[in-house]
Amino acid sequence: MKLLILLVIVVGVIAVAQLAKIYQLSAHMRGLREEEISEADTRMNSSLWIVFMFVFFATTIWQFIRYGDYLPPSASAHGESVDTLMNYNLALVIFVFFVVNTLLFVFPYKYRYNKNRKAHFFPHDTRLELIWTVVPSVVLAVIIIFGLKTWAEMTGPASDDAIRVEIYSKQFDWTARYAGDDGHFGATDFNLITPANPLGIITVEGVKVVNDKVSGKIAKLQATLDIEKGYLLAQKSDIEATLHGGDSHGHGDHESHEISPEQKAHLEGRLQKINDVLSSGDAVVLSDAAYEAKEDKIFRLDRHIQRVLELQPFEFSDGLNGWEVGKDDRIVKGEFHLPIGREIEFVFRSRDVIHSAFMPHFRAQMNAVPGLPTRFKITPTITTDSMRTILDNPEFNYILLCNKVCGAAHFNMAMGIVVESQEKYDSWLAEQNVYAAEQN
Repeated sequence: MKLLILLVIVVGVIAVAQLAKIYQLSAHMRGLREEEISEADTRMNSSLWIVFMFVFFATTIWQFIRYGDYLPPSASAHGESVDTLMNYNLALVIFVFFVVNTLLFVFPYKYRYNKNRKAHFFPHDTRLELIWTVVPSVVLAVIIIFGLKTWAEMTGPASDDAIRVEIYSKQFDWTARYAGDDGHFGATDFNLITPANPLGIITVEGVKVVNDKVSGKIAKLQATLDIEKGYLLAQKSDIEATLHGGDSHGHGDHESHEISPEQKAHLEGRLQKINDVLSSGDAVVLSDAAYEAKEDKIFRLDRHIQRVLELQPFEFSDGLNGWEVGKDDRIVKGEFHLPIGREIEFVFRSRDVIHSAFMPHFRAQMNAVPGLPTRFKITPTITTDSMRTILDNPEFNYILLCNKVCGAAHFNMAMGIVVESQEKYDSWLAEQNVYAAEQN
């Protein structure tokens, strides 16, 4: 069928091209120049504009009838406001679309060429300028005020009994975190991110783990630099110069370079170790660039430890230790649950680039920005099972998507959402492992 439609289109294009050639040939035979247009041609072309206008509007209306209801029912309380705002904008756009296109099609018909009519020079009209400036400004002001009001309702402060859920993004997946029984999220810091602590939750144990890990990396790098052949030879030359009381060739003033017996013994011991390494073949040879790169890495690792040590414990207003509350946080991958009828305050964070948390069925979207937590609140109104019945689709699931092209595997950023009763939600949440348990 598709092939047949394609063939009809191709044949139609060819037919139009051939008719155009026939028209040009007939005009040439009648002695008409190409730029000369007869009144009959003018009437026909202008009339075709009107015909095409009706065809164009008819197909447009058909598409609205056929595809107009393209969104599933809103599954959140504020989603009704979002849909109202969208419908208002869509109605306005449709109205402007028909008005503007009607003028575009009618004007060629009304003002078609007439050899007995002379164009009127019309340089300016203040009233018209006011009309097409003031009217769009008023309409746009209404749209902006309506939009800001709707946005403020969705991003305003959450109620005291709202459930807080953190949505953490990174290339290329999502992680959900629920506050523990204390009702607070544990503090986080990107310097504490490890494979075992992907969200960087701050705990005393976590700080120790990172310090030990980074210190181990520094020790390995330093050990490599300590047996670098050029470094050892330079150190050997300096020690020999010190022991001989002069420069590296043994020349100089012996009286001015006297050293204590203890220092001499230490230097001789160090010199012996250097000679042992050089003679054993364990010494490594690094280019200046490689040596500087390792030194730079050691410096950056030292700064990492310093930033971790600068982290200071704090207390919440109710006396809870900010470094302890994170131990009972629940971290969820793959799918997270929400109770119906409860206000949910989402907190969005990103590890790497800007992502965009998009939950289409809840009419919710918010950018996740590195270093800047963002917030959004919703109240689910339709459970997953009910939506499956409404859509007559037993496989339906709510979904969280990334609406920013964040990298090569952007298409992988999806996470399931389940909306259920409060009892089922409580039961599910109780089964999730707490952060402290994940570390053991």
